[in-house]
Amino acid sequence: MGNCCSDVAGGRAAVGGTATSHGNPVDGVNEAVENFLTSRGYRGLFSQIELSLSASNLRDRDVLSKSDPMAAVYMKGRDGSLQELGRTEVVLNSLNPNWIIKHSITYHFEVVQTLVFRVYDVDTQFHDLDVKMLKLDEQQFLGEAACTLSEVVTKSNKSLTLDLVRKDVSVGSNHPRKCGSLTVHAEESVASKTTTELVFRCSDLESKDLFSKSDPFLVISKLVESGIAIPICKTEVLKNDLSPAWKPVFLNIQQVGGKDNPLTIECFNFNSNGKHDLIGKVQKSLADLEKLHSVGQGEHLLLPAAVANSHPNKILKGQLFVDKFCESVQYTFLDYLSGGCQLNFMVAIDFTASNGNPRLPDSLHYIDPSGRPNAYQRAILEVGEVLQFYDSDKRFPAWGFGARPIDGPVSHCFNLNGSSNYCEVEGIQGIMMAYTSALFNVSLAGPTLFGPVISTAAQIAGHALATNEQKYFVLLIITDGVITDLQETKDALVQASDLPLSILIVGVGGADFKEMEILDADRGERLESSTGRVASRDIVQFVPLRDVQSGEISVVQSLLAELPTQLLTYMRTRGIQPNP
Repeated sequence: MGNCCSDVAGGRAAVGGTATSHGNPVDGVNEAVENFLTSRGYRGLFSQIELSLSASNLRDRDVLSKSDPMAAVYMKGRDGSLQELGRTEVVLNSLNPNWIIKHSITYHFEVVQTLVFRVYDVDTQFHDLDVKMLKLDEQQFLGEAACTLSEVVTKSNKSLTLDLVRKDVSVGSNHPRKCGSLTVHAEESVASKTTTELVFRCSDLESKDLFSKSDPFLVISKLVESGIAIPICKTEVLKNDLSPAWKPVFLNIQQVGGKDNPLTIECFNFNSNGKHDLIGKVQKSLADLEKLHSVGQGEHLLLPAAVANSHPNKILKGQLFVDKFCESVQYTFLDYLSGGCQLNFMVAIDFTASNGNPRLPDSLHYIDPSGRPNAYQRAILEVGEVLQFYDSDKRFPAWGFGARPIDGPVSHCFNLNGSSNYCEVEGIQGIMMAYTSALFNVSLAGPTLFGPVISTAAQIAGHALATNEQKYFVLLIITDGVITDLQETKDALVQASDLPLSILIVGVGGADFKEMEILDADRGERLESSTGRVASRDIVQFVPLRDVQSGEISVVQSLLAELPTQLLTYMRTRGIQPNP
């Protein structure tokens, strides 16, 4: 075995499924699973959602009986194309159908997932056909409705009622006509919430070291359809121990892929050169491990024939025991949303002179007459189009920094709307209009300071916390240059790390953004203030804006995928439960 499981503690620390703090078991970084899911198009936190459909007051298209309705569900792509996700059964003689067939869909926070529903009256001659075989253009169209998945999951009852409409071309009108209503109900899979705590122990392990006992650790992997083992987590290394008992391991059912999915549990002897010796292995599902725990028996380790130079696999004296198997349900991101938790969007825009004269085409602030958005506008749109659905009043604080308002000194936090009293604007278009207006009402200056806007955003988040409002704030800072108040920014970030706040920094242009990477503590080094205080958590994510190919998720939206986990980390470490 190579050093794929090595980590910051010289490869001896646990990675993935073991708790960094027992009070918050599911917050540990799980890079193996994350990389596996990312390679298959999954990014960040995702949940399986089951959609149920019902309709009321449908149009009656049959002469001698009521309509026989069926619904088809589609996902709308960014290019407007529709991908069919499934169809319900046909309900006979009903204008108020309550369909039984559910539709499973993976919810992605960082993507606007637009759903389209079309309802048809299925002709009697087709009733014996499987609905998948029906040609929809041969059925009578009753109406269409559309919504985003986020609009459904943020409702307190996770249900959304939509008007069904159709264009009645038969009477020469293209005006949509209401044809009843459709109700969409979303239910999160229980598996998305289930975490299993396991305590593993081995006995009578073989000693692999010449002058001492083995230093054993476990690697747990899941087997995918191709037969490849994908590492999920590893335990810590226990030195000189042939009967080791490791700290608890926490496995999410989602990460495992299901309670009956096969897992490989390998026991290795640790070597500092990264070439760890395989002591033995077992293959068991979570269900199998639960049985081992319930009967209190161990499972003998096997040594593969290729390693043991034998045929078949060698059964070893050493055994694996499951001393604890405990399933618990964790509150999920969607639980907080349906409980009324708001994600409040805030934006701060860099107006320093290094952006260039806004009236010239080579400026990063240039407003193209053709309507093509500049880098600042792109970042606002790409983040805003996702977050707007999670903010009920859609009133967004918006600031600028590094500019000189008319007849005033350089300001490092001014209201983008020009008001001296309030900072909020109406909707994403309100941000865009205020930004464009500001370009003609301020003089670009400098230097680039982040501290004032971070402190202002922190004051808003702190007020919500003090009044027990269940809100979480996301500050988007868009900048073209290197900050000149690095230590002051660190101080502001360390202080803000205790607040319900995440900060997303998007770099535009070709500047050197190395200092931004210092603020983004993804490498495991927490920020430290000038007084020596360490940030309680990482609240900063940085990404340089780049062009993406058609159909790809933008780099900004892929970064948004980390926000649900940051919200959960904040809520769980503080024991904040979703509102009922």
